[in-house]
Amino acid sequence: MNNNQKQPPADQNNHAIDYAGRRELLAWALFDFANSGYTTVVLTTIFSTYFVGVVAGDLPGSATLLWSLSVGIANFVVMFSGPVIGAIADDRASKKRFLLISTLGCILSTALLALVGPGDILPAMLLVTVSAIMFSSGENLIAAFLPEIVPERNMGRMSGYGWSLGYFGGLLTLGICLAYITWAKQRGISEAQSVPVTMLITAGIFALTAAPTFLWLRERAAPAVHDRSRSVLAVGFRRLAHTFKEAARFRDLFRFLITLGVYQSGVSTVVVLAAIYAQEVMGFDTQALIILIMVVNVTAAVGAFICGHLQDRIGSVPTLAITLLVWIAAVVAALLARQPAHMWIIGNMIGLAMGASQAVGRALVSKFSPSGRSGEFLGLWGVMNRLSAIAGPLSYGLINYWSGGDHRLSLVSTLLFFIAGLLLLARVNEQRGKAAALDASR
Repeated sequence: MNNNQKQPPADQNNHAIDYAGRRELLAWALFDFANSGYTTVVLTTIFSTYFVGVVAGDLPGSATLLWSLSVGIANFVVMFSGPVIGAIADDRASKKRFLLISTLGCILSTALLALVGPGDILPAMLLVTVSAIMFSSGENLIAAFLPEIVPERNMGRMSGYGWSLGYFGGLLTLGICLAYITWAKQRGISEAQSVPVTMLITAGIFALTAAPTFLWLRERAAPAVHDRSRSVLAVGFRRLAHTFKEAARFRDLFRFLITLGVYQSGVSTVVVLAAIYAQEVMGFDTQALIILIMVVNVTAAVGAFICGHLQDRIGSVPTLAITLLVWIAAVVAALLARQPAHMWIIGNMIGLAMGASQAVGRALVSKFSPSGRSGEFLGLWGVMNRLSAIAGPLSYGLINYWSGGDHRLSLVSTLLFFIAGLLLLARVNEQRGKAAALDASR
């Protein structure tokens, strides 16, 4: 068999698994649409700035660091739990069950953020941490379905479709929240009163748009046959330990995971702190900030869609290299920017690069994943995403704290992540990585 081809996915008893039809593919992609409202509204724009400016407003020197710590703790937890949950989900064929639990947990904790007001620092940090843990766990699990529902030759574009639809989901949620904040402002309702309501809006949209995923997306894998007396945790850790013992066999996968962890640290920093940078450095108010993020979501959707197709034509590694060059150019431009108008151009550059890099990363790990072990391997993808979500924002927050609030100096660390990621990417051999996955699937 040609190394560019990949056998149909199989469960752990080597029974062939059929690929998904259009309705099921839409159900898979709609989850990206559903959960993107959470990241856009809670982590990137409205609640992040609300936390820094209102909830922790009495601690201006520490507010950004406290926000970074909340997100960092969540990602630290998922960094360890993600691969184990993925291995258990593969072993027991329970990806969909775990996905439902994580989705309900994220929706509930997001809704509870509506109760947070000025000075409620610890409750806010706790709820943000819990919601981010649940979100990130769900992100890993939905990604693990990708190798089962489409053949390898279509993984790039399918991942791109999902990310593209996701940005429109974030745009819809953010647009509705903006419309509510504008309506409330016209009636004399302060942002401290209106922002908590947007948490209920975000949770409600997440619940509604995620429903088709659980109605239509099928669990294709069958449970592994083994001694059922062993606990699920023992099974999960045993499978994970076996994977790490095979690191040499999947060297390009592990090389790419390291590469992803580095450049994704830059991406995570931008996602979590870009709104704060625009507000604190460039003087954006809440309404202008939300409009900017809406525009960025559109360009990110375009970037994900284009690069989803591009990577199936020229390869994931060359496509990713192009996007990292765009990232570097965007961050350099942000460092040199002195007027708010410059941020509109920079924001669109960031959007194109963000959508592309995220779609490519998920697809490439899927291509490197053997059949029947997607939950486990995409769990490792989640580990590096979570590690980067700790390292990137935390490095920014610490530099910002030590420099007395110098956001431009903090942004230099973000630039270095992208440069280092581009250099490490040169060591990843895409064809060899796919061949290793194919060999392990036999």
